[in-house]
Amino acid sequence: MKNVSTDRADILNRMKSVISEQLEADVASLTEKTSFVDDLGADSLAVVELVLAMEEAFGVAIPDDEAENLRTIGDAVDYVVAHAGSGGKAKAKAS
Repeated sequence: MKNVSTDRADILNRMKSVISEQLEADVASLTEKTSFVDDLGADSLAVVELVLAMEEAFGVAIPDDEAENLRTIGDAVDYVVAHAGSGGKAKAKAS
């Protein structure tokens, strides 16, 4: 399992990198208020792939019912801050 910092600023920067890579967005244009669907044009498949990338990058499991509530970068960062290192299972360990 990757060592995941629970520092919000660090998580935000890493989250921006993950989102930039997955959705081909300019990191400089991303803020906590950026919406995956409304601002970045992500469709349902892109959102699923983004959630999987977040799980891998941050070592947290994001159940489907929770993923539905992740609408902005800030929502995703809040989720990771709340669940990193608190027993969230990394994908690699869930078998």
